[in-house]
Amino acid sequence: MPVFPPMPDPLEQYAAQFDDLFCRTQQRTAFRQYLAGLLLPAERNKTLTALANTEPVVGAQAPAAQRLQWFLTESTWDAAAVTMRRQELLRADPATAPHAGGVLIIDETGDRKDGSKTAHVGRQYLGNRGKIEQGVVSVGSLWADEGIYYPLAVEP
Repeated sequence: MPVFPPMPDPLEQYAAQFDDLFCRTQQRTAFRQYLAGLLLPAERNKTLTALANTEPVVGAQAPAAQRLQWFLTESTWDAAAVTMRRQELLRADPATAPHAGGVLIIDETGDRKDGSKTAHVGRQYLGNRGKIEQGVVSVGSLWADEGIYYPLAVEP
């Protein structure tokens, strides 16, 4: 079983603010692992196997990777509630609260996709390709000022 270093106290304190949104201990543990994997420095890219601290490709079958995959795709938790809580925390902190000197940025991105098994895939205009192709388009919003920016939401 992979060994995960303890989370730094500030990250643990942040993660604890989401505990009531997860009904099972395994969900809270997986949330912390996912959060730490995304936010802490790592030698590898932010792939599922890297986040689970397993070997690339072959490690996808390891129990740690399977647990994280289950959390992200099958576990019953409300992603919208997590997003709302994250936004509430950002608005409540004076260092990240929106103010008149910042802006709301809305942008779209398109990714070319073959096949039809990916959610939201279809023939549509992909701005980065400059034409209609098979792909997925998402619209994202973020808050930014001169010193900080953070994502608000993404919708396919």
